[in-house]
Amino acid sequence: MNHKPQPLPANKKIALVAHDNKKDELALWAKKHAEELKQHELFATGTTGYKIEHALKHPVTKFISGPMGGDQQIGAKISEGLIDILIFFWDPFEPLPHDPDVKALLRIAAVWNIPVACNPASADFILNSSFINRAYDREVPDYEAYIASRISTFN
Repeated sequence: MNHKPQPLPANKKIALVAHDNKKDELALWAKKHAEELKQHELFATGTTGYKIEHALKHPVTKFISGPMGGDQQIGAKISEGLIDILIFFWDPFEPLPHDPDVKALLRIAAVWNIPVACNPASADFILNSSFINRAYDREVPDYEAYIASRISTFN
């Protein structure tokens, strides 16, 4: 598939997700970086969203709980170009019944070439990047060209 440039804006749309054993860790990380995060639009799944909103005293757009479809809601927003960064503190030691959803979310983030952080260190690197507060051109799949080429094969 061909790719095309798509800019990430200066003000990012950041999705924050955490497994149960990582929710408090993500909330503490968010509180530590409150001033930086408040400059961006924040999204989160279920309980994680409420914890972060409480920690930051700042609004967070909340989806439903991850295992109930929230991971997929965020994945859909990534596909639509409506989420720019994924910060997902996942627990590598805890088997989860919704593991396929988690893998699908990480896969879609890779497909659409958005930055992903899976722990505090990688989240720190993203938040402290020189690109966090300025536009950045990334390459994404050129879906329109792909569909056009598929349709032309039917004619």
